[in-house]
Amino acid sequence: MTHTIQNVWSRVVISILFSIVTSQSIAQSSEETEVANNETVIRGFIEAWSRLDPDELLNYFVEDGTYYNMPTSPVTGHENLRQFIAGFIQSWETTDWEILNLLADGDIVMVERIDHTVVAGSPVELPCFGIFEMENGKIKVWRDYFNLPTYTDALTAAAAAAN
Repeated sequence: MTHTIQNVWSRVVISILFSIVTSQSIAQSSEETEVANNETVIRGFIEAWSRLDPDELLNYFVEDGTYYNMPTSPVTGHENLRQFIAGFIQSWETTDWEILNLLADGDIVMVERIDHTVVAGSPVELPCFGIFEMENGKIKVWRDYFNLPTYTDALTAAAAAAN
């Protein structure tokens, strides 16, 4: 009888330990999948900029998403984002965003990049750093940091050379 009770308890303990290990493994696997998905979404978003299509870019944001294009004021909501992006890229002829470094952890994705853009016939090489807060596989908040004079100086120099 004692052997039977010990066997039962042994099985119970083993079952509990197996459940704990399996739960931790599933949770870790789920988190790793989410991080990989967020990284893939942001890589796709960065690639999409080369097509200069505001509606395509808008699809990467949640409905009430916010874009902080530093140093300008934040823009929130699909309609405002569409208008801002369309206005911003209106004079762009081409753009290709080169990813230098990308780090993803949970719902945060950070990207260091160089934006190679031709604006009104002038090439602009703009180092940028973007931080993305993700929600269900879409961008909830995007804060993009860059040196505005790098952008405006390139355009001013190109305009002066054209005259």
